[in-house]
Amino acid sequence: MSLSDIMGHMDLSVYPQIGLVIFLAVFAMVVSRLLGRRTGEASRAHAMIPLDDGPAPVRRPGAARENEEVAS
Repeated sequence: MSLSDIMGHMDLSVYPQIGLVIFLAVFAMVVSRLLGRRTGEASRAHAMIPLDDGPAPVRRPGAARENEEVAS
């Protein structure tokens, strides 16, 4: 049995379907990320980065929690 016989009898139509499923999953994740509820503030802040003259703010992990505790 030669390689051409093996490749001729394989069902290769599965690979485009797998690619389509992977594409749709990634597309759905991107759309959900863009339409998520947390992206409003972050999008506005990121949109202002090119117009900001100062250095980019350094965000430390847990900084929001510290600010909330102080404000309360």
